[in-house]
Amino acid sequence: MVIMRRSRTAISVEILKAAMEGARKTHIVYNANLNFDMANRYLVMLEDKGLIEHKGNMYITTTKGKEFRVIAKELGL
Repeated sequence: MVIMRRSRTAISVEILKAAMEGARKTHIVYNANLNFDMANRYLVMLEDKGLIEHKGNMYITTTKGKEFRVIAKELGL
C-alpha cells in the first residue's frame, strides 16, 4: 500500500474550496481531511496571505483565494 502525501498547495486549495460560501472550522477539518492542529496552522497561514477571512466563527474564501484556486486548478495542483 502506497501512501501519497499532499502538498501544501493541495491542502490549501481544499481548505479554500471548503470555505467558498463560508464554513466553520469543523466543516473545513472534515472536508479537507485534516486534524484541528493542522487546520489551525493552515488557516493562520491563509489568513496572513489574504486568501481567507475569519468573520465571527466562519471562514470565507476571499476574491484573492478564489483566484488562487483557479490558477492552482489550471496547473493541476
